[in-house]
Amino acid sequence: MLNFRSIMDIEANEWLIALGLTEQEIPDTVIVEGSWWRAQRQEWRLGLLSDVRELNFPDIYWGRWKDTKVAFCMAYGAPRTVEIMHLFGVLGTKLAVQIGTCGGLQTHLNPGDIVVPNVAIGREGVAHMYSTDATRGTTQWLDRAQTQLKSRQHTVYRGTHMTWSSLFTETVNMMEVWHHAGYLSVDMETATTYAVAQHFGMSAVSMLVVWDELTSGRRFLDPLTDEEQTKLDRANASVFDAALELTEMVAEEVNS
Repeated sequence: MLNFRSIMDIEANEWLIALGLTEQEIPDTVIVEGSWWRAQRQEWRLGLLSDVRELNFPDIYWGRWKDTKVAFCMAYGAPRTVEIMHLFGVLGTKLAVQIGTCGGLQTHLNPGDIVVPNVAIGREGVAHMYSTDATRGTTQWLDRAQTQLKSRQHTVYRGTHMTWSSLFTETVNMMEVWHHAGYLSVDMETATTYAVAQHFGMSAVSMLVVWDELTSGRRFLDPLTDEEQTKLDRANASVFDAALELTEMVAEEVNS
């Protein structure tokens, strides 16, 4: 007799044992970042946390920020992102935060601007397994993220965003269609994060730094001016700082 069992059916107590976490260590927030520059970004992010340790599964880290608990993982693309968000969704983590970079699909977007997507359209092959093809971030947390970023003097845009499966399969025709449809930007993870969070009842927010200027044909391989590079680097630092501020807010609400 066949006795199939899906990973979707594995419950919280099994995941806690597998990860090497106690129930008291379930993080307030899970932060995922999609980037090729894994070692650099991981060093940046983990350097701000205390009591950091790698969990039993590789590249998933647990740490503390002040009195809060944070899980962090460099997860490039939807197939890896879904695993991290699913794990902590099952455990009952309250807030899912997506950070990283994106391509700008509208001419007013410049390198170092930050997009906080209200809605993410999932064309990455995963989101539809958990929710609809168009999933929303949590308005309260989107508002808070925008406030945090603006307080750091960043230009922030809200709107509809596209999540696609790979940089290497974005055609000119696709980008033109997305532009004329009014999508602000494109990445490879946000719709996955929003969809999995919605499935598990987690709040969710994404903060994406514009790098590629797709309407002018400038990809990340093309050089930036010193001023543009400084703006980009500052924005990449700020999205994680803002994520930690949101984590404090989550913990305060849980404990109030």
